[in-house]
Amino acid sequence: MSYSNLSLSRRGLLAAGGAAGLGALLSACGSNEETGSSSSDSASAPAAAGGAWSFTDDQPKDLKADKAPSKIVAFTGVAAALVDLGLQDKIVGVFGETKKADGTAEDQAGDLDINKVEIIGNAWGEFSVEKYAALGPELLITHMFDPGAYWYIPDESKDKILGLAPTATITVGRVPLNKPIERYAELAASLGADLNAPKVTEAKARFEKAAADLSAAAKASGGIKVLAGSGAADIFYVSNPKVSSDIMYFKELGVDIIVPEKTDGGDYYESLSWENADKYHADIIFLDARTGTLQPKDLASKPAWNALPAVKANQVFPWQAVPIYSWAGSAPLLEALTAAIKKSKKLA
Repeated sequence: MSYSNLSLSRRGLLAAGGAAGLGALLSACGSNEETGSSSSDSASAPAAAGGAWSFTDDQPKDLKADKAPSKIVAFTGVAAALVDLGLQDKIVGVFGETKKADGTAEDQAGDLDINKVEIIGNAWGEFSVEKYAALGPELLITHMFDPGAYWYIPDESKDKILGLAPTATITVGRVPLNKPIERYAELAASLGADLNAPKVTEAKARFEKAAADLSAAAKASGGIKVLAGSGAADIFYVSNPKVSSDIMYFKELGVDIIVPEKTDGGDYYESLSWENADKYHADIIFLDARTGTLQPKDLASKPAWNALPAVKANQVFPWQAVPIYSWAGSAPLLEALTAAIKKSKKLA
């Protein structure tokens, strides 16, 4: 299955065939076949200079080495989070959408210097085992949306990949946004990141202020309803805040995020035909802005789209639906929704 043929809605879990393609996609992400630690302890040991390293990931699996890994390969969004925490120099390779056709960085690369890393895969299904092995990796890091699944590691080469270096996974599904941010910070600290560096503490303060501002805006809005969705040729996908970390967190902060009644796709979304796109009344549509999803200009030819109250009121805003799980990377997501709520009004 080609990633370019996927119409993504939350975490890349929409396949071009809707829910029917979901099982194949999740299978392709890989499931855990390693015997991990049975411990639920998530503590990590900060790496002293020249000292031993350990970290318990979210499998949970105890990872140990004589010293902190210094040659890290990561999913691009993970690499971006680690860069925000000060670990650019330890990242030697990335996989996942990283570089656009014009040579510029994809949004999920954040502040990662894409010219200083080896791109071992630039799309769904791409992962060069040969390039990976040549880097001499000491640690592989990726997201875990569902238990035991390795995000963007192809199933057909998973065993070879996992056999080359220890692999850490952090849970990013069915938990609010702040939780994986904290876990990636813990992992980064174990690898030598200074969480007290001004860049990091300022980003954390910005995130905390953004959360408080969003909560205040939601409270003052009079109950504005927000639908987080994604547009495709035949389907309008309504994302589920019970599963997706960012909109789960928005809801915890008091935003009235619409919860779909009948989910498919592993509970990540409800797929509606365009004839039924008006099933939920939304004052604001937070529309998935990723490459490969349809944007307002693409949807303008659809009468069902134009008939939606939020569209008529020009209350449709771009949603960066791939969080970078760091305080610096996620603060703008909260700020964007706060601005959207402040600009909007409750519709009849």
